[in-house]
Amino acid sequence: EELESPSADVREFACASISRVVQQSQTIPGFLQRDAVRRLGPMVLDSSLAVRETATGALRNLSACGGQEVCENMVKHDVMTPLTALLREVRLFYMNTAVLGALDNVLLTSQPSMAHSLLRTLAAGTLWNLKASLPAARQAQTLGAVVATLSQCLALDAGTIIPELRQAEEARDRNAPAVTDGEDAAAAEPAMEEMDEEEEEPKQKKNGKAVKVDNDFSDLLPRGKEELREATALLTAQQTSLEIIVNMCCSDDPSDDEWEEESSSDESDNGPDSLSDGMSNLMSPLCLSAEVHEALINHSIPEKVLKKTEFPKTDAMDVCHQNPSWRGLIKKMQRVQSRALTCLHSILSAMDAESLGGPAALQGAAQHLSTLVFGAAEIPKDEEFLEAVISAMRSLLQMIASKNIPQCMTPQQLMSLSEAATRCDVVSVRVNAVAILGITGSTLAKEKGTAGTLQMIGNALLHVATRDADLVVNGEALDALFDVFADGDEAETAAKNIQLLPALKALQPVFKAKIRKEGRGKYSPQQLCVLDNIKVNLRRFIGYLEKVVKK
Repeated sequence: EELESPSADVREFACASISRVVQQSQTIPGFLQRDAVRRLGPMVLDSSLAVRETATGALRNLSACGGQEVCENMVKHDVMTPLTALLREVRLFYMNTAVLGALDNVLLTSQPSMAHSLLRTLAAGTLWNLKASLPAARQAQTLGAVVATLSQCLALDAGTIIPELRQAEEARDRNAPAVTDGEDAAAAEPAMEEMDEEEEEPKQKKNGKAVKVDNDFSDLLPRGKEELREATALLTAQQTSLEIIVNMCCSDDPSDDEWEEESSSDESDNGPDSLSDGMSNLMSPLCLSAEVHEALINHSIPEKVLKKTEFPKTDAMDVCHQNPSWRGLIKKMQRVQSRALTCLHSILSAMDAESLGGPAALQGAAQHLSTLVFGAAEIPKDEEFLEAVISAMRSLLQMIASKNIPQCMTPQQLMSLSEAATRCDVVSVRVNAVAILGITGSTLAKEKGTAGTLQMIGNALLHVATRDADLVVNGEALDALFDVFADGDEAETAAKNIQLLPALKALQPVFKAKIRKEGRGKYSPQQLCVLDNIKVNLRRFIGYLEKVVKK
């Protein structure tokens, strides 16, 4: 009710109250149930500037404290529409030479702390998003500085730094003087009080004691534990760096190919350049401008990204397991690995084989990814990791196949991957696993003595095409079957042995009926278009197999 008050002061107070309360994560579900996002979103365009500021702060805290699920909920409730409108409105007002200069200066700072590394990374991401506002003469230099900043961040070894930070914390705790009950109570005061007052004076008195205010630039990070804050900043910086590189590879801005031709005079004609959702564009053809391509190669970004796809080091995992307050870093380390795999997928989709080091480097990368998946006794079940690694494997194997480079996955590994993916609830994992079977099978079909392996692949694909609950996965499996058994003596032999023709004839009416029954309400127009094409190709492929049988 207060959010809808005619009084700007009341609306501002309501937004400020929400901003404070949602910093306690246990309160967030209640706010979401009350449709808080849909109510707060339009207020970032409120007629009162103070209301805009507090509403934006409330949404920021909601997203920061709520995690990924809350962020997805916010997008679902259309928070991006008013937010994008706000960004468009404030962009020709606030973006000036002084602001760009300040961001440039941040990139040039040399403080070694992890907090400053995070700050530099955030500045790099901001400059990338504002590239259309940069004067033409500064664009090449700024791009180089942005990529160099990301490269420096990724060069940091979290597996070594985190144990060192934990040791430093233990040493500090051993040497710290004992605190009295009064001092302990003062230290336990709510952090929000400090946040409100820290801009006015560096020290305050609480309970009669002088308390130094933590002037940390990011209240996203834990307060009061310097080493843990540093470790968190490091992992946040590396995750953000990887996400920025994904956006560089996936950017759909047509002006990206003409970076050097942009000028500040064009600002009025261009909308704001926003971070694209890397995950939604992973399977789309990507375009990388010559300038971005050169910068990424010159700073060894592909090699550094590949290094980050390794599992977190045992030492770092152990020290985090041993201390309750550090255990949250385990998930952050795993997320850096998953983001690195997603980033690798984007790089593979945007660069050619020669830029990535040629056949030997690609085979080495494929062997590395195979080790990630098959190195343990069983395939990892973490869905975020599995989705990321299997997407990267698909891109890499596709590139290897296109260059006629020998594949490195054994038939047993293929079957294990297929079986693990079949049990996964994530549709994209199942789709990519089926695609990998198709890529590998079509390569093997050109070689002698592979009919036995092709039979295994064919049976697995038929199983998915027939029994998977998702039409998109069914269609991908059929598409893979077309590729594997399209040509060659080995493929013909395998097709006959698994009775592929009668199996597809039996499947055809079921697939058509499933599209009619489920398609309209459950799948997008683009997905339906693809499924219709597969339906047509299935009819044609059955005709091809009938001719093969008559030979």
